[in-house]
Amino acid sequence: MTKHAEDNLFKRLSTSSLKRLRQFFQLWSLKTLTNLPDRLTNLWQQLIGSYWFIPTACVLVGILLAPILVTIDEHFDRDMVREITFAFTGDDDAARAIMTTIAGAVLGVAGTTFSITIAVLSMASSQFGPRLLRNFLTDTPNQFVLGAFIGTFSYSLLVLKAIHKYDVGFGVPQLSVTFAIIMAIICALLLVYFVQHMVHAIQASHVIEGASNEAIKNIHYWYSDRCDIEHQRNIEHHDIEQFHHWSATPIYPPYSGYLQQIYFESLITLSQDYGGVVEIKSSLGHFVTDKNVIGYFYQRPADHPTNLQKTKTPHLALVPRSPDGLFWQRFAGCIRLEQRLTQSNDIAYSLGQMTEIAVRALSPGINDPKTAVNCVQSLTSCLSIMMRCQPPTPYHFYKPLDETDTPDTISHQPSAILAVVTRIPKISDFIDSSLGEIRRYAAADLMVLKALCQAMIDLNYARVNEAQQQTLIHEIKLIERAGADNLNYHQLADDLTAMCQQAEKFIMSENAQHHYFHYVSDFDAHIRQALQAQSKQVRA
Repeated sequence: MTKHAEDNLFKRLSTSSLKRLRQFFQLWSLKTLTNLPDRLTNLWQQLIGSYWFIPTACVLVGILLAPILVTIDEHFDRDMVREITFAFTGDDDAARAIMTTIAGAVLGVAGTTFSITIAVLSMASSQFGPRLLRNFLTDTPNQFVLGAFIGTFSYSLLVLKAIHKYDVGFGVPQLSVTFAIIMAIICALLLVYFVQHMVHAIQASHVIEGASNEAIKNIHYWYSDRCDIEHQRNIEHHDIEQFHHWSATPIYPPYSGYLQQIYFESLITLSQDYGGVVEIKSSLGHFVTDKNVIGYFYQRPADHPTNLQKTKTPHLALVPRSPDGLFWQRFAGCIRLEQRLTQSNDIAYSLGQMTEIAVRALSPGINDPKTAVNCVQSLTSCLSIMMRCQPPTPYHFYKPLDETDTPDTISHQPSAILAVVTRIPKISDFIDSSLGEIRRYAAADLMVLKALCQAMIDLNYARVNEAQQQTLIHEIKLIERAGADNLNYHQLADDLTAMCQQAEKFIMSENAQHHYFHYVSDFDAHIRQALQAQSKQVRA
């Protein structure tokens, strides 16, 4: 290779490297990392959710604590140690025996707790479903107990190494050995707590309660406690109505996976920089491939009023441009895709856990309809909260204001510019994917079908509009038809039909939310009439 060719190759490599470095800094600029708190929160949740993080932290604490206490022992007055009644004051042989016993005991107990955990996971996988395993793996008390055992083991080994003969300048680290004894006692108590905690953790009611609490937390994350109409003020409404007519570019995900999160601030900044609107069609939890169209980027027309800001405020000018390579790189950082469904702020995922428990409870191998009823009741509680709250808006805006703007320039620019449009599932979608899924598997179980009918009545107390009322009526009709087609005895089908008809009449009645619903079967009504007639005859 000639010197000229080597220079050209070096120049091309340098140019390419500088270009890649410039793109890297542009990609990870402060504009793109506007969702940095959310990203750090996701990272922290992933660390806490992993089974190794807390035990590893406990091991590091034990490794750091051992030399610290040994150093304190070197400068501590030994006469003061002897005055402490519970302190260790033995010789080096006794210290070695104690530390060896503690290290061996806690390591053996750690193996026992790990074996118990594996057995519980195996049982939970068969009874509740493999997707519920994460709830057991991310159980903080279990991780902390295991971490305390192996942390004590690591601490004991390092202290054992620091025990010397009396003929050496420093002898037995008495405070360190005393602390190891205290930790051994605490580990014994933790073992008792671990057994008691695992007994409660494998109960179906406890698992359902945990899934319900997680769903309620996600609902409060997305839904507002009161109606918020801030997004409806000073908005370019013609953008909402007309952006579908702009030039559209399909958006593809960078790779296949489950859509776990959308970083709205980063996506708003991206749409602002390219002068358009990003519409995401896929909802959280949906599986997409790298060939799926998950949305569109709508580029503003050249004569759009928003683009005319450059005549007044050049630093706020919106110059529409088509998506390029940097756009797709930045878009890949605006969403989070996972190869498997993981715990996130997705409401459907949390509700789906309770649905899966109910469906498995209705399987012939388990046949536990009472657990399915408990799941229906927990789902009803979560859905009633959603019906009373204000759903999140699908429209996201940014306000192009600056400190140097004058009242004249502010008056010429809109208060909010449409940037991102997302898909928000309706309450009917959540009802169909949770209670509706249970209905399809419980079509031959009268207990669960009655619980579903009662759930529609309970949800009626929380409804706030007519659309929700029609959704409940539609679901009651499906419950009635499922029982009529699948219940073996016509008496059971008639009983369910009567309850559904009374429930439908109650929901359609005026002021039903202020009255109590009580279902009375035809048989109970007949018995009541007979008793009343008999009572009248006795009085006569």
